[in-house]
Formats: sequence, C-alpha cells, structure tokens
Amino acid sequence: MTIVRWLAVSVLLFAANGAVAQQHPVDLELVLAADGSGSIDDQELALQRQGYADAVTHPVILDIIESGFHGKIAVAYVEWGGPFSQHTIVDWMVISDATSARAFAEALLTAPRRAQGYNSISAAIDYSVSLIETNAFAGLRRIVDVSGDGPNIGGRSVRAARDDAVAKGITINALVVKSRGGGYPGPNGEPLEDHYANDVIGGLGAFVKVADETTGFAEAVRQKMILEIAMKPGPG
Repeated sequence: MTIVRWLAVSVLLFAANGAVAQQHPVDLELVLAADGSGSIDDQELALQRQGYADAVTHPVILDIIESGFHGKIAVAYVEWGGPFSQHTIVDWMVISDATSARAFAEALLTAPRRAQGYNSISAAIDYSVSLIETNAFAGLRRIVDVSGDGPNIGGRSVRAARDDAVAKGITINALVVKSRGGGYPGPNGEPLEDHYANDVIGGLGAFVKVADETTGFAEAVRQKMILEIAMKPGPG
C-alpha cells in the first residue's frame, strides 16, 4: 500500500470511528409526535403539552428511567398538522433525573405553536423517523409515539409510512384522543382506535391507548409512557 493510500484509509477509519464515538448510548430514543392540527384548539394544545410535561416529570416514570441499563433516555417532541407542517417543538434532550425532566417540561410548555393544516399522520411518522435516524444517540430501543384525534387525511399512505419505519427497527405506538369532542371516525367509518390499531401502529410491542371520559389525557399519557420506557429490549 502506498503512503497516499495508507493516509486515505487512515482518514476514513478515523472519520468512521469519530462518527461511532458521537453516538451517545441511551435506553430509549423516543419521539413524542402530538397532534397540533386544526382540529386541536389552543386550550386543547395546552392541555396536551401539560399532560406530557407532567408525565415526563412524574416520579414513577423517573424511577423507571433511572433503573434502565444506561439510566437515561433521549426524547424529542414534535407537533404535526398537514403534509407540509411537522415541527420539532423540543429537540432531543437526555432525561436522566428530575432536573433534566423539568428542563424538558419547561421547554415544552413555553414553546410557541407552529403546526397548521389537517392530520397527515404519515408525514408525522416520516418526520419522526428522520429525527431518529439523524440524531446523536444509540438507543437500545427506538419508538415514535403518535397521538391524534382524527384519521390520516393528507400525504402518502399511513400504512406505507408505518411499514417503512418498522422495517428500520422503529416501533410506532399511538394515543387516540376521544375526549372533548375528538375521536373522529376512521377513513372507512370504523372507530378511530381501530384505524390506529390497523393502520398506524407497528413493530415490537406496539399498542394503542385511548384518552376519553374514562381515562383522561394526562392519565393516558402517563400510562403509555410507563409502558414504553419500562419495556425491556428482547434478545438481539
């Protein structure tokens, strides 16, 4: 091997090793992709954000995070609307204790509203998957958590977006919001939770939770996040 080729190979190996070194290990990479479309008014949006802020800072959830293999997770918060309106409201933050959880919650509660248009769940999934693929973390598990009060309307097929995400090893979970007049029927007139179960969720351990008059939004969010964070990765 000539000196020039040796130097070129060395540079490439150094760059590759540097890229690996920049991947920070966490137990979970979690995108919270919340409905910010036109069907969600400002009061409902504030209640949604408060529900997630309360969940992230809840002592039970913090205990579960701290008991993980790495003792930390990486979380990003997205709000989505129409096919061309997906927005990172809180970029990736590591949550490992009460202090970091409060910092995430404060950033979420103080950020301005940005999403517009109606219900492209497929675009929300694609956007969230891109966030996971381009971040600086190496999670034992990777989850996109979609919450919404209506069916997929715009953009490409939501099943295609779901299947592409699952093929990359990413799980899609969902929270169906049926309280306060939400919970519009699915595209074929089926209950919204059936649409989410059949067309939106996928991957290892995927599930749908429902927020309604029986289980309020904040409680449903807390239950869902407990399941997501507590679930341990399987062999391989």
